[in-house]
Amino acid sequence: MSSPKAATKVAKPAAKPVAKPAAKAAAKPAVKAAARAKPAAATADGANASAAATKLAAEIEQSLAAGRTDVLTPAALHALMGAACKAYAAQIEAGNPVAALSARTSVTPTEVMITASGLLRAANLAVFELGMWQSWTGR
Repeated sequence: MSSPKAATKVAKPAAKPVAKPAAKAAAKPAVKAAARAKPAAATADGANASAAATKLAAEIEQSLAAGRTDVLTPAALHALMGAACKAYAAQIEAGNPVAALSARTSVTPTEVMITASGLLRAANLAVFELGMWQSWTGR
């Protein structure tokens, strides 16, 4: 026999619609496309900045290879590290899947770990928080 409660069971309302409103869905690609479109002057400035950054990276590498660990002052290192973090994040946020390091890098795994630890410490973050953020965002 079935109980009286089973007969009076009410169906749950349908879940909220999964699809985003048309206005939001249409606006997102337009924002990404606008972020990718650069004026000609910005492209020239970007080329100049890229050439200067590549030259500076080579100079730093040569100095470090020669044993000069003081090649950059702490203030210069902070400025470069901050700019590199912002530039990398901007590329990822704009939908450009650029790798943080090239496949043929001279950076060792130990150097990556030391730098990652320093960045997390500087931002007052723990490895656990990084793991949670990665699981939420898929990045």
